[in-house]
Amino acid sequence: MRHPLVMGNWKLNGSRHMVHELIAALRNEVSTVAGCEVAIAPPAIYLDMAKHELAGSRIALGAQDTGTNVSGAFTGETSVEMLKDVGTKYVIIGHSERRTYHKESDEFIAEKFAVIKEAGLVPVLCIGETEAENAAGKTEEVCARQLDAVLKTMGAQVFKDTVIAYEPVWAIGTGKSATPAQAQAVHKFIRDHIAKHNAEAAASVIIQYGGSVNASNAAELFTQPDIDGALVGGASLKADAFAVIVKAAAQAKHKA
Repeated sequence: MRHPLVMGNWKLNGSRHMVHELIAALRNEVSTVAGCEVAIAPPAIYLDMAKHELAGSRIALGAQDTGTNVSGAFTGETSVEMLKDVGTKYVIIGHSERRTYHKESDEFIAEKFAVIKEAGLVPVLCIGETEAENAAGKTEEVCARQLDAVLKTMGAQVFKDTVIAYEPVWAIGTGKSATPAQAQAVHKFIRDHIAKHNAEAAASVIIQYGGSVNASNAAELFTQPDIDGALVGGASLKADAFAVIVKAAAQAKHKA
């Protein structure tokens, strides 16, 4: 059975003081919440510190990206083996900010997916359409194309025990959010698209929603049958707001 996963993507935010204070607050807020897995993805420079601060807690560690090379003359890169070495479980790839600012292609993101799986870590594959694509009715076309880059190279079985985050680009950091019904329709499309190739993988893959998820809209989003938690941006930097989202996901699972 799938379980909800709520992950905080801290993006380019943090300091040693902030890591210590925020994780201490998160430990206090979510330590007794059952039925929902929780993870945070701080900037790479703070991963080792975060792992130390998380010791003994139920909060897992995630990374915001990885390179495709294991070692060598690749200045500035961080390899998946390094992430594994510091105790990372999840690795976010394909985030719209990487696709937009760093011009990462679907094929390159599929390469990252492969190295993460090979290392035994869990990829969190972000997919989603821009505002213009949404307005043109291309949401399903874009999501299918981004999924197919992985499907065509590795097959649908690779989605077993992995995570997909549907993040409509027009909703990230804008305060806008898809309605629960809109989000559910796309999540169902994603699951059905994978099911055409492998029903077992489709049933087990965790599909998160991301895009201005906050304490106000989380509960209604999580009541949808194909929404398995959230990839949270700004709200993950506030322990109390993040905890409300985690509790909403756990409560939705309990009711289901």
